[in-house]
Amino acid sequence: MVGTCAILAEVSDVGPFPAGNCRDASPRWIVDGVEFGLLLPAGQAQLEAGGTSRALVAVAREAERLGFASIWAGDSLSRPRIEPLTLLTAVAQATERVTVGTAVLLPAHRNPVQTAMTLASVDLISEGRLAVGVGAGFPGFSEREFELSGVDFRTRFSHLDDVVTLWRELWTGQPSSFHGKVLNYDWLPPAIRPARPGGPPIWLGGATPAALRRTALRYDGWLPYPPDPADYASGLATIRAATDRPVTPSLFLTVYVDPDPRRGQRVLEDYAQATYQRSLAQISTIQATVTGPIEEVAATVRRYAEAGAEHVLLRVGSLEPGAVERQLPLLAEVIAGERKPVGAAT
Repeated sequence: MVGTCAILAEVSDVGPFPAGNCRDASPRWIVDGVEFGLLLPAGQAQLEAGGTSRALVAVAREAERLGFASIWAGDSLSRPRIEPLTLLTAVAQATERVTVGTAVLLPAHRNPVQTAMTLASVDLISEGRLAVGVGAGFPGFSEREFELSGVDFRTRFSHLDDVVTLWRELWTGQPSSFHGKVLNYDWLPPAIRPARPGGPPIWLGGATPAALRRTALRYDGWLPYPPDPADYASGLATIRAATDRPVTPSLFLTVYVDPDPRRGQRVLEDYAQATYQRSLAQISTIQATVTGPIEEVAATVRRYAEAGAEHVLLRVGSLEPGAVERQLPLLAEVIAGERKPVGAAT
């Protein structure tokens, strides 16, 4: 029988995620070609509902044990939360196999050169397990954050593309200067190299026509949250028609497993109001969300898998104390079904 570490290493060679150093690796679930990630509940609202920063690391370790392929942290200035790269450093030290990633990082909030150094450092600490989801903000939500950061919201896409280009140049060489559309540096310092040659993969969050074109041109993965699987399939087809490069198709899905759909709707409603100050009905026109029993949630995941998603990032949409811990085994049932994990004994 082939050992778990050998199987995980073999899978990572053809997939978007490395298996890390594979010490005491747990099996990970792959259902219908889809891997699963978990977003950590690191916002101040969740912490005030009874969570702790140390408990987040414990949640990450349990998710790894249950077979999740990746652990993610979000980013915001307007909604207070534990800083994602700090949190992911702690998670990387406490885990062995899972990818650690940002969903999504807003580079406009940070100095681009310093962020390149920080990301390379997290990649080194995680032994090459970092994935970087990035975004350019969302109209109606992000304008004040950009103003606070000193970045013109009107040029946010050019700024993001310049930052990503600069990161890659710093990770792969020693450029003495950089001149992009909006970023210009006549001097650049030597940069630390990441663990992975070329640096961690960078995924773009967004599903507008412009975002699809930019994903095809320069990004390693696609991380949208369209409410309709048909829109997901259409967007992915557009990306694939525009490039021969491998682009990992992923999905950000807000979920709450509950045998009573009406109760689940109330939980998601409270989450939407607290997180976005908008109703669930409004948020559901922007973001993919699902609640209901295990079978219904699994069916929704399956529809996105049929549309082409290969990695589904799950966010538990609840502010109730201990909600993520209680949802984890239910999500494991959604993920596992009747299938065996990669690396299971045969």
